[in-house]
Amino acid sequence: MSEAAEREPTELVAVPSKDAALEAFKAEKGLDPYLAKIRGEVDLFLTSPPALDTNKGRQAYASMAHKVARSKTAIDNLGKELVADLKQLPKTIDAERKRWRDTLDGWRDEVRGPLNAWEAAEQYRKDQHKANIDCMVQGPVEDLPSKEIAMLITCMESNVIDETWEEFESEAHRVKAETLKAYRTAMQKRELWEAEQAELERLRAEQASRDQKDREERIAREAEDRVRRESDQLAQAERDAVARREQAARDESARKDREYQETIATAKRDAEQAAQRIEAEHKRKEDERMAEDRRQQEDLARRQADKDHRGAINRAALAAMVEGGMPEDCAKQAVTLIAKGQVPGITINY
Repeated sequence: MSEAAEREPTELVAVPSKDAALEAFKAEKGLDPYLAKIRGEVDLFLTSPPALDTNKGRQAYASMAHKVARSKTAIDNLGKELVADLKQLPKTIDAERKRWRDTLDGWRDEVRGPLNAWEAAEQYRKDQHKANIDCMVQGPVEDLPSKEIAMLITCMESNVIDETWEEFESEAHRVKAETLKAYRTAMQKRELWEAEQAELERLRAEQASRDQKDREERIAREAEDRVRRESDQLAQAERDAVARREQAARDESARKDREYQETIATAKRDAEQAAQRIEAEHKRKEDERMAEDRRQQEDLARRQADKDHRGAINRAALAAMVEGGMPEDCAKQAVTLIAKGQVPGITINY
């Protein structure tokens, strides 16, 4: 026996000869015996249908539907040959062919219906789990303040991963752990940076205070030294000319005293001006810090606005698909695939 003969037939009925087929096609409903034979096989299959929760069972549904389709094609092709040979019988044969195709298409769909429903439900279940896992994957957070990163960590830790994730539970645990690890690493770096910035600011303030004090002490010492030198010079001049210029010495002493007072006043003005410069420098740095804070807040607002904008456009696209007659679940999946760029030739304009 040949290998082809040993294989399982792909049709549910034996293909008749052209003569027998011609007689069947010529008679009204002449194909009913063949349909009855196929219907009997279909009913027998559906009386004790295989289980859908096994691969073998699902293959049995697909195999039976394929056999129905092959039976349709075999007789239909034979009809085509008869129509080509017998032009005088086209209407009768074509009508019977159509009835044959429609009937077997309906039976094929009837047989495959449970499998189609199971496959669709299974795909939807997997897509939901994958979407939930994708939601746990976040972008870079290194530039966020440590308080905001801590809020993200708290939110992620509250995300419960249990048996409801089914076969995706291990993947969900892995993604959650990786995301938490990235968050905590980012928060440690951010806290270290913030502490360094605070310490630098403290050191700058202390250095400025020390510099100010040193300047004031140096000015005072210089003034005292100058006054001391000038006083010594005046004393020597007074000792040399006390007899000759007593009145002049008094006038000179008065003049030197005024100069001393002016020197002190000048020193005080210099100290005040230095303090004003330091204060102005502190204010400039504070203004720069506040400007940087405003820039970060504006960047955050822009990212949120872009996210909201995209979300609004996606929801509008979803509403349009649903209004156009697409089931909401299918519409959601379509919008998600298009937004991710997984549908060639179709994009969403944001």
